[in-house]
Amino acid sequence: MNSLFQKWNSISLVKRIITGLIIGAILGTVIPSVAVIGILGDLFVGALKGVAPVLVFFLVMSSLAQHKEGSKTNMGSVIVLYLIGTFAAAVVAVIASFLFPVSLTLPDAVQSGTPPEGVGEVIKTLLLNVVQNPITSISTANYIGILAWAVVFGLALKHSADTTKTMLGNFADGVSQAVRWVISFAPFGILGLVFTTVSTSGLGIFKDYGKLLILLVGCMIVIALIVNPIIVFLNIKQNPYPLVFKCLKDSFITAFFTRSSAANIPVNMALCESLGLDEDNYSVSIPLGATINMAGAAITITVMTLATVNTLGYTVDIPTAIVLSIIAAISACGASGVAGGSLLLIPLACSLFGISNDIAMQVVGVGFIIGVIQDSFETGLNSSTDALFTAAAEFRQWKKVGKPIRW
Repeated sequence: MNSLFQKWNSISLVKRIITGLIIGAILGTVIPSVAVIGILGDLFVGALKGVAPVLVFFLVMSSLAQHKEGSKTNMGSVIVLYLIGTFAAAVVAVIASFLFPVSLTLPDAVQSGTPPEGVGEVIKTLLLNVVQNPITSISTANYIGILAWAVVFGLALKHSADTTKTMLGNFADGVSQAVRWVISFAPFGILGLVFTTVSTSGLGIFKDYGKLLILLVGCMIVIALIVNPIIVFLNIKQNPYPLVFKCLKDSFITAFFTRSSAANIPVNMALCESLGLDEDNYSVSIPLGATINMAGAAITITVMTLATVNTLGYTVDIPTAIVLSIIAAISACGASGVAGGSLLLIPLACSLFGISNDIAMQVVGVGFIIGVIQDSFETGLNSSTDALFTAAAEFRQWKKVGKPIRW
């Protein structure tokens, strides 16, 4: 049995995932009625979502507790990159929407759900999540609360006994090992997820929204392959594409199918470890990125809002477009790190143009219709960029001290 596991683990995880993807697509086409296969995907995503909050809490708390006075961190640089990337995504979405205007065919039924009434409500929700009970935060996967309390406890334990710090480190290492075990079953999980998608949705529902999907995915590709590489190049002053492609390969694929930045946190942790990054940095920046680094969400909010404006025949001037970019970027930072988390923020941006909530919620309905593809690309971009910018910020420090960059 051990030799079998060793052979299994010796195969590249990406190759195993691609194999699972192909098999899942074939099974979804040939035997779509065998719904039990889809349980593999539910189990995989459930396991990731279950272990990720515990991993984040102990990693962040342990890192801060064991941080030595005088040691440098690059969190400021990472946060700046997150904010720049999210705003740049909103700007690209505005430009693309002007160049290739799209209108919507709105569904008759209004989707259920209560959108926030303004940016102030988004900020209020974020602040309330910060002070939520830490146990409740972990059980409900409230990553804002998890991060806040992990920081508080980590700083409080900074001057504790070495044995206490060792115990925290052991807990963090143990949870990390459990995560590696879960990730090793990713190919089976992807197989189940792809099977469910193919067997239940197919491709027919996307015909009416093809142009909208092309615009959304096109903007995300521009960010992933043009804008992000430029940002990385300005930081590390060398060819950014090997790093970009590694992050897309190791992080984008799993995030694409799990459709949850939160669930992909363990995958990004493993990616940062393989890049040789400082765990004290990435154990904080990766969970933070899953919360505020939302380039894909900024694109979705902007494109869907401007598509609604076009549908209603409104005219948008440049100053208003700039304001929309800012609102979309701020709203995206408040988007939930779960599947479809950005859609309920569309009415907030629509309110800038005086669009009624009933119409805006119909646009949200369109978002759910195309979500199988739109949300998958969005999450893949969001999550892979977390690791990309974390690496870029640290590699920038390496360059300053003459440490070679390898990936």
